[in-house]
Amino acid sequence: MSKAWIAAVFMGVVLTGCGGDSNVSSGSAEGSSDTTSSYDSGTKSSGESVSSSNDAATGTAKLSWVAPATRVNGEGLAMGELDSYIISYGQDASELSKTIEIDDASTMEYTIDNLGTGEWFFSIQVVDTDGLISAPSDVVSKTI
Repeated sequence: MSKAWIAAVFMGVVLTGCGGDSNVSSGSAEGSSDTTSSYDSGTKSSGESVSSSNDAATGTAKLSWVAPATRVNGEGLAMGELDSYIISYGQDASELSKTIEIDDASTMEYTIDNLGTGEWFFSIQVVDTDGLISAPSDVVSKTI
């Protein structure tokens, strides 16, 4: 396989957990369409089920996603070619200074705890078995 490409970003992120109303932007990187939707709780316009409660003391955000099936160049991407995910997050959309690495590529959701009040922003990248890292996904947000 050519190392000239980078793994496709696949972010169909759903944020659930504690906090108030949230605006969620989700989509994919190059070659795919982006989706932006707002929700209070229930079902987003894309059909994904989401929920949130108003217990702000918990300060959690649950992220879930679907693994990419293709690379940016259109080549197929098997689950066995995925190595890990990197979640970047913070309270400034242009500076996601905190990171979490998920070493199990079969993991498709992660809950981040101990988030303070305010708006939090999240992005995810995939790492393949050759060490290639995708471009960051579109940033999504949640208000705690």
